[in-house]
Amino acid sequence: MNPSAKGWIKKLLAEYHSKETTPVTYSLDDLYNELKVCGFVYGTNLKAIFDIVEDTDLTHEELCKTNMILSFYFIHKSYGSERVFVDSVTDFYNIIDDFKSSFFQELFLGKKKSYDLLESMINKRIAIDDNVITKNFNYLITNTLLFVDVLAYEKYLQSGEVTDQYLRDLEATIETIIFAALDLKTEKTKYDKSLIKLFESSFRYDHRERLSYEEVIKNVSNQLTKYYIVDLVCMTFWTDKIIDDDEHAFLERLGNDLQLTNEDLMKASADIVTFYTEHKDEVALLKSRNMIQSFYENSSNMVKKLINRNKKRLGTELYESKELMILLTQSTTRSLSDEEQKRVKEQLLDIFKSIPSLAIFMLPGGMLLLPIVIKYIPNILPSGFDDNRLDEEEEE
Repeated sequence: MNPSAKGWIKKLLAEYHSKETTPVTYSLDDLYNELKVCGFVYGTNLKAIFDIVEDTDLTHEELCKTNMILSFYFIHKSYGSERVFVDSVTDFYNIIDDFKSSFFQELFLGKKKSYDLLESMINKRIAIDDNVITKNFNYLITNTLLFVDVLAYEKYLQSGEVTDQYLRDLEATIETIIFAALDLKTEKTKYDKSLIKLFESSFRYDHRERLSYEEVIKNVSNQLTKYYIVDLVCMTFWTDKIIDDDEHAFLERLGNDLQLTNEDLMKASADIVTFYTEHKDEVALLKSRNMIQSFYENSSNMVKKLINRNKKRLGTELYESKELMILLTQSTTRSLSDEEQKRVKEQLLDIFKSIPSLAIFMLPGGMLLLPIVIKYIPNILPSGFDDNRLDEEEEE
């Protein structure tokens, strides 16, 4: 299952059903806790919920897509909706103003299948930056407020409708409470500034007047919404791993206003500490990286994924290109001349033309990724290609 290729939602649901020997029904609390464990609630997806799919070869963005669809699916099951799942979610997104124009545009262009429409909608909702090249310079890639969509879909299944105003109010409530918590900090750390940037990039609606805490708190009645708001506030308080007196007072007031127990508040605080402690090297917000480091890391992950998924065909194409193989072999023992490097680039691009999923390297700026491609190519060629290559057993 490849969430970056057409047909992934249909394949994901088919894989889930093929593994489901006995029907499993997860409660909404089960689902929410699992979404925290995998990182979806915190905006960092590190695995698929309930380990439903193997995720060794999936990027954070692809895991985010997977978890979002699975969240919709389990909520759809929990409410026992008789509507076809994919049609239900597609209609839900069509109600939201952001997607009305794109929905009809997709129909006009001939994308009449619900699966195709839903994949297009999910793609547009997931990423903060749609440009492949500039996205690689940005460590804030994935929208961190996607659970709002899950909450709105639950509302849609409950009432049969969801209005644009409902989404505006929900987002305004989250924004108001988050920034009220952040305002308690007289000095903003690098983490705080990154978190603010991430939230601001993730909001669906812009240019609105900030409301007061008292105005918005009375509108929160849904239980999952209460949990979610508290978890986001705990994210803002995490910076120094200590909740000071002002922060503790704010959290206590929030819990009282939302009619949550002390156990709920303690769990939320403990969960974010556990998640960040266990995954500190994987969460982008916790990494101190400059723009170039972000570009290299994101590009490396993307190139590695593309090569792994196309290694059989790419290996064959490379092996059949005699001059390119010679130059690549020589590049492991000496520096290639400018002319030789030019020939390597030209021949690699010719090969990429024949493999659709590698067409990204043909885009403007794609040449910047070629050195990273060459770094990973030895992994798909015969061991004799690189005399210095160690097998995993030898490395150990």
